[in-house]
Amino acid sequence: MEQRYDAIVIGTGQAGPPLAVRLGTAGRKVAIIERGRVGGTCVNNGCIPTKALIASARAAHVARRGSELGVVLDSTVRMDMPRVKARKDEIVAQSNRGVTEWLQNTPNVTLISGHARFAGAKTVQVGDATLHADQIFINVGGRALVPDLEGLKDIPYLTSETMMNVDFLPEHLIVVGGSYVGLEFAQMYRRFGSRVTVVEMGPRLIAREDDAVSTAVRSTLEAEGIAFRLNATCMRAAQRGDGVRVGVGCEQEPREIDGSHVLLAVGRVPNTHDLGLETTGIATDARGYIQVDDTLATSAPGVWALGDANGRGAFTHTSYNDFEIVAANLLDGENRRVSDRITAYALYTDPPLARIGMSEREVRASGRKALVATLAMTRVGRARERSETQGCMQVLVDAADKRILGAMLLGIEADEAIHCMLDVMYARAPYTVITRAMHIHPTVSELIPTLLAKLEPLV
Repeated sequence: MEQRYDAIVIGTGQAGPPLAVRLGTAGRKVAIIERGRVGGTCVNNGCIPTKALIASARAAHVARRGSELGVVLDSTVRMDMPRVKARKDEIVAQSNRGVTEWLQNTPNVTLISGHARFAGAKTVQVGDATLHADQIFINVGGRALVPDLEGLKDIPYLTSETMMNVDFLPEHLIVVGGSYVGLEFAQMYRRFGSRVTVVEMGPRLIAREDDAVSTAVRSTLEAEGIAFRLNATCMRAAQRGDGVRVGVGCEQEPREIDGSHVLLAVGRVPNTHDLGLETTGIATDARGYIQVDDTLATSAPGVWALGDANGRGAFTHTSYNDFEIVAANLLDGENRRVSDRITAYALYTDPPLARIGMSEREVRASGRKALVATLAMTRVGRARERSETQGCMQVLVDAADKRILGAMLLGIEADEAIHCMLDVMYARAPYTVITRAMHIHPTVSELIPTLLAKLEPLV
């Protein structure tokens, strides 16, 4: 069955639905195809469900330390894991339903269920249907990487995706991977009540961050009872009774760690392996990410790649920004570029870590003259009021033009407070715009002018 559309969108992650709706509203006949659950990773097994679980874990944590705030509980805090999962599922279902109905109710947009595969540069096959369009947008996302680990195929293991089906409390969860996803799950399940050990092949956690940040995050998590094994360069896995045994070293003791369950959190790979890209002339890199230019166009005319599959960002907000760039250029006559956006992300441990722009390591490597300031979260009234004073703030400024180069906030509400600096960076304004502003008290943001007042040369 041959079908003709003006545009085809493959995938319903964060970029696909809003783009389909924009195109449909502009009068284009659009097909949007999804082989799994509408909403992609963020809605179904990423941001939304994990943050719902983190909320439950934080509630348990606050309840346990209630006596510090004068709250006396008459019984031990106990997790109802089936209810925790059910609450998460309810939130996911609401989001999934909202995106589905949005697409189904938009004129000119047809939501198609099935596996899309290219049969040519401008042709997509979905089951028995052959779809043609002059413009095609790939938004297929990614999936959890399963490493080539000795013995792994012989044991049951969990990934960030299959963890969403867990409705019980692991006795001892071994998390393989000491980066963003792994650390969020580690703290979450420790607060639920599991023993947790994080195994990392590198010499420190979250290697992308500066050393001091990595050390501070580790200290916070260790204070909650999470164990770490770094430099795990000789890894293997095996069944041990009803549990698992993870080999973590060939020389350094302990060489093995026994647990009840193992979670793999070692990265993600793009869902481009079964798209039929070989029929299109669309170039990919060695890892399978679709290569795109600064406007997200692929090497095939009339085809764009958005979201995780293009390797230009691994977050919901970068995927949505991909949509904004493509829509603005195609429909609004603008000239937006991926290179215009500023690095921005957060690690949702508690307290959260928020990062924008360049790190101290990157500023030093650039060779430019810069100013730096650091402020402990113990100075922040909001943090003291809640007895959550872990962490610090850091900002880096160009010494010549006084523009903010980057900032890091590790502390309570850091993921929200950092936006006042991010917005000033996008405005290309000097940091003095913030120091001269009047901020609301008591907030975390009100201490950012105080932080900026401490600027001194980076040496």
